[in-house]
Amino acid sequence: MGAAFGSLLGILGAYLVSLILTHAIPNQATVSFLQVLLLLWMAYIGLVVGGSKGDMLNLGAFGGLFGGEQNAGQSFKILDTSVIIDGRIADIVETGFLDGTLVIPQFVLRELQLVADSADSLKRNRGRRGLDILQRIQKMTQLNVQILEDDFPNVPEVDMKLIELAKVYGCKIVTNDFNLNKVAQLHGVHVLNINELANAMKPIVLPGEVMRVFILKEGKEYNQGVAYLDDGTMVVVDNAKKMISRTIDVTVTSVLQTTAGKMIFGRFDDRVHSVHDKSGAMNERSERPRDHAQPHTAETRGSGMLGAAG
Repeated sequence: MGAAFGSLLGILGAYLVSLILTHAIPNQATVSFLQVLLLLWMAYIGLVVGGSKGDMLNLGAFGGLFGGEQNAGQSFKILDTSVIIDGRIADIVETGFLDGTLVIPQFVLRELQLVADSADSLKRNRGRRGLDILQRIQKMTQLNVQILEDDFPNVPEVDMKLIELAKVYGCKIVTNDFNLNKVAQLHGVHVLNINELANAMKPIVLPGEVMRVFILKEGKEYNQGVAYLDDGTMVVVDNAKKMISRTIDVTVTSVLQTTAGKMIFGRFDDRVHSVHDKSGAMNERSERPRDHAQPHTAETRGSGMLGAAG
């Protein structure tokens, strides 16, 4: 595509220059020779330049002339290796939150295959899971899935190949790679980050609210306990070291938002907990006399009646 377009521009340029030569040189034989030579030279230059730089040509940028109907009718999203291995993209597609066409470049499939064939068992399992995720997505009817053969031999890094491909076709990149997200934004490529979507979907927690958590392990600081919410959010609880392996109510003190996610800090009031324990114990002790009061009274009455009869 780029080579043909470059040759066309070269021929057009040669024609314009030949018009100038026709009026500048009176000898027609010389003009004809120069026109043929110029035509061949300009066509060759256009072919070489168009072939090497054709991946930078985006015909969709010319408004509705070349790619307007395609851009208006379809929305293309490129999947990278990390988001395929992650697996959550299949659930997002299944819920219908993504529309248009999912594009899977051939070089991403090659990288995924290399991971699946790795000697490391952990990497091998992740790669095979990614291939299973792709098969699952292909069976869904909500979206079209296309395997794109385009490659950029002069670009060695897969991340830069994705960025160049997105620039050529005007696509969005779907990823959960933090570094790819930042580099793509520097190149003006729009990115859909799965981790950012997950953070946006987490429930809002405000300081002063009370939440019930299971203290899983000891924290780094003195007398701290650590818990996790269902979405993976870490909860650091002061004064909860002795409550490990127990479910307790904690009061949220602050919420810290980081690039890696959200952290919640809370405080456990052991005095309130001890009051609940004492009140429960008092209730038990107060119930025991009631349970044995009636038999004791009956027995006493019986012995009294026997004494009177005697």
